[in-house]
Amino acid sequence: MAHQDKRTFSSSDSQRQNVPYIHKVGIPPKQDLLKEFKTTVKETFFSDDPLRPFKDQPKSRQAMLGLQAIFPILEWGRNYNLKKFRGDLIAGLTIASLCIPQDIGYSKLANLPPQIGLYSSFVPPLIYAFMGSSRDIAIGPVAVVSLLLGTLLQNEFDPVNNAAEYRRLAFTATFFAGITQATLGVLRLGFLIDFLSHAAVVGFMGGAAVTIGLQQLKGFLGIKHFTKNADIISVMKSVFGSMHHGWNWETIVIGTSFLALLLSAKYLAKKKKKLFWVSAIVPLISVILSTFFVYITHAEKEGVAIVKHIEQGINPPSVNEIYFSGENLLKGFRIGIVAGMIGLTEAVAIGRTFASMKDYQVDGNKEMIALGAMNVVGSMTSCYVATGSFSRSAVNYMAGCQTAVSNIVMSCVVFLTLKFLTPLFEYTPNAILSSIIISAVIGLVDYEAAILIWKIDKFDFVACMGAFLGVVFASVEIGLLIAVSISFAKILLQVTRPRTAILGRIPMTSVYRNIQQYPEATKVPGVLIVRVDSAIYFSNSNYIKERILRWLTVEEEHLRATYQPRVQFLIIEMSPVTDIDTSGINAFEELNSSLVKRDVQLVLANPGRLVLDKLYASGFPDLIGDNKIFLTVADAVLTCSPKILQEV
Repeated sequence: MAHQDKRTFSSSDSQRQNVPYIHKVGIPPKQDLLKEFKTTVKETFFSDDPLRPFKDQPKSRQAMLGLQAIFPILEWGRNYNLKKFRGDLIAGLTIASLCIPQDIGYSKLANLPPQIGLYSSFVPPLIYAFMGSSRDIAIGPVAVVSLLLGTLLQNEFDPVNNAAEYRRLAFTATFFAGITQATLGVLRLGFLIDFLSHAAVVGFMGGAAVTIGLQQLKGFLGIKHFTKNADIISVMKSVFGSMHHGWNWETIVIGTSFLALLLSAKYLAKKKKKLFWVSAIVPLISVILSTFFVYITHAEKEGVAIVKHIEQGINPPSVNEIYFSGENLLKGFRIGIVAGMIGLTEAVAIGRTFASMKDYQVDGNKEMIALGAMNVVGSMTSCYVATGSFSRSAVNYMAGCQTAVSNIVMSCVVFLTLKFLTPLFEYTPNAILSSIIISAVIGLVDYEAAILIWKIDKFDFVACMGAFLGVVFASVEIGLLIAVSISFAKILLQVTRPRTAILGRIPMTSVYRNIQQYPEATKVPGVLIVRVDSAIYFSNSNYIKERILRWLTVEEEHLRATYQPRVQFLIIEMSPVTDIDTSGINAFEELNSSLVKRDVQLVLANPGRLVLDKLYASGFPDLIGDNKIFLTVADAVLTCSPKILQEV
């Protein structure tokens, strides 16, 4: 009878047992192979069909759909109303109260002037609001990217003695971060960020949070001479080395008291969800109170470090400051790729999280293009790398945002702040900024996720702790390198060492399952059934061949020791084998040669269409016998060992 995947069954000795086997279908036509190749390429790069909405549409409609694909605001903006704006207005004002003090603090992590942090919450959110597909994500500088950027940049230029070159390199890195992000989106290569596993991200973020917290001890304790190294040992030496002559008790009082207030507000908001706005507005209130306190007491004369001057006015253009040639171009390119990938990973994860909570879809590739565009434009308007902030996005979500208009509202508030209010921050103590950053990054240490990772997968836990310890005890870039290396190592291990299993028959059924998972499953005398749980490629074909032969050797030794009949048939269950390449087929040929020498016949059960086409194209069925490929394991066993099955 005919089958959809070109499998046919013919009468033979096996059919006299009413057992169908897969008959030779011949080498697939050239057009079928070409179609298969196109399908494979399409499924590799496109999880969906991006051109599907354009099919069978007039050109005018296609043009509009094209604009909506680039600027999603043109699509959802048609249904925007006053009710949605009310929600966005409240959410935008709320996250603005949180972002202003955070931006000033995060700019210090990046060793940049405080106004650049504010610039980065003005222009990028506006661009994202028009091009982004997430309704909930809040755009701006974030702690981890700021620390990473600051660490990598100061390896090239001193932020104090070479401030101009340092700033130019920061804008160059931001430009290339945006180019990297946009390129990945245009080429639909977003799957590359998935190579950084969840466990590695948890460890990296936790380590970065600890490192950021330790870096804030300089402002929190009022230490003037602090190490430039980020590892915990150097920081602790610097902290305790300046204990007797470098700590400022007034600064410690300010930092400790407001940190307690900030943590209390976060705890209250966590316990009572309706009071989420408390944790959002307390940072700004803390800045106002601490600034007023320093101003009236002149605490800066007692050694309390303050922000001092913040330039007033909106973003000046910085296109002429970007390095487009010379060795600094390569430095900026290298730093930009790293910062862009980390920012992309964080933003896409945040966007997907809140999209699943509200039951809507976020197009990852559109997100990358939007993030890339805003960072490219940002680099030309005196901004540094911006991305999605989890703390602000959570507040945005809790405040009832409806669309990306909340980012526009936040941007407008930042604009007003830059235009009129920056002189008010002159007496803001650095200690309050350190307290705000510490309270913000505490949530990045996700110990519950680490415990869960330990329970589920020990190798994932190694990746998690490797990234964490690498960041804490070495540096951010070393931790990132460890995270990526372990993630790749796991992928290589799973690809090159796939699982195989011995199958047995579940009593009173014709179902065959892993005997380790189902102890009641019994082996069929004279038959060894092996399942390969992976595609068979050049990277694992030799291992699979050797592993199958090892299973056979162990089984034969056991049968000889217990005086049971020897193995006459080796059945390979191939339903999990999604693909095979020429190395895999060559390994099967070598396996068959080894089995022939042992007087064991090779049988295949249920290969998929793609695998079957390649096997026939290579002539492999002619080698083992055309009647040795079956539709199911049960059919194969019925032919190979009919007397045993007739007793069931």
